Amino acid sequence: MKKRVLAMVLALGMTFGLAGCAGSDKAADTNDKKESTDTESKDELTTVKWNYGSSGNVLVTIAEEEGYFEDEGIKIEPVEATQNMDAMALLAAGKVDVVSNAGTSNPLQQIAQGVDLTIFGGHMVEGCMPVIAKAGTEWNGIESFIGESVAVNPSYFAFTGAVMDLGYDNPLDVVDWKVYSSYDDALVAVQNGEVKYALMGTQNNYGIKELVDAGEIEIVSYQSEIMENYSCCRMVGQTEWVNDNPDTVKAIIRALLRAQSWYEANKEEAVSLHAKKIGQDDDYVAAYMLDDEHYFVNVDPLKNSVVRAWGILDKTGYLGDDCQINIEDHINTDLYEEALSEAKDAYGDEAPDFYDAQQKFFEENDK
Repeated sequence: MKKRVLAMVLALGMTFGLAGCAGSDKAADTNDKKESTDTESKDELTTVKWNYGSSGNVLVTIAEEEGYFEDEGIKIEPVEATQNMDAMALLAAGKVDVVSNAGTSNPLQQIAQGVDLTIFGGHMVEGCMPVIAKAGTEWNGIESFIGESVAVNPSYFAFTGAVMDLGYDNPLDVVDWKVYSSYDDALVAVQNGEVKYALMGTQNNYGIKELVDAGEIEIVSYQSEIMENYSCCRMVGQTEWVNDNPDTVKAIIRALLRAQSWYEANKEEAVSLHAKKIGQDDDYVAAYMLDDEHYFVNVDPLKNSVVRAWGILDKTGYLGDDCQINIEDHINTDLYEEALSEAKDAYGDEAPDFYDAQQKFFEENDK
């Protein structure tokens, strides 16, 4: 069972390319940032090639709209995935510098396969991903998965990890995990009775809530209720690029920290900004972004959650046989810690409580 599911998941989700990327580093040093950015022309900005998927990255949106990237000497060049190259393949081939919307299990599985990547920050900590069932279906927590068919990719470690926490050594044997090519197909599988439960994506919230209001289905849980701070999407780059461009990486983080501060103080305005950016109505974005219980963005690398995810994927066979890689060698928290200190010094007066909270969050999640 384990090998069959693994083969399906790898076939659907894993595409690899040749590693190799180099970049330039022109981002201004924090100590003279305010002086240099006043005279810096747009031609002098460091371009960072970024893939953030069709759903976008609200912190990137804000940092661009509010001029935070420009303040830090950064210009973002969006790079879209194609039919032949998904986000992780683009990164492995050196066609992008940063990927922020490809989850956590995808980068970890690539690292396990020998692609030299480094996680240096974060996007969504919790992505407002609902677990649905037909209306009236009983739900007793993750125990309800046992012995049932569920439309959940078992490389989604929050679920397999939670099943192991119940005392099952091999969660792949006690749940019938079914992998569908899209969340829409998983939804249809619930409606047709092919599976009892299904996980939906962040982008599905608006449509799902319409079906809930119509009495067709119900939301029985969320992925964040199965595992808190599960690490929805990490910010990742090729290790060579991260190591060769520390000032650029720190400039990105400083800009995104300011964006996160702005976001937390202006969520409704952030909804409108981001909806316009991705070409959607405000209601579509509000359906997940204003759900404070299940949607949580943070620039922090979330090292402890990533290490936990690596352990679960290893135990369930999604890192291959006898993987000897130390995942901590592929998580860079030093640059984030430095950037957080620099951002607090430069921008702390804008939102002192925010930067104090970020420091506390870092101590709790990365030490």
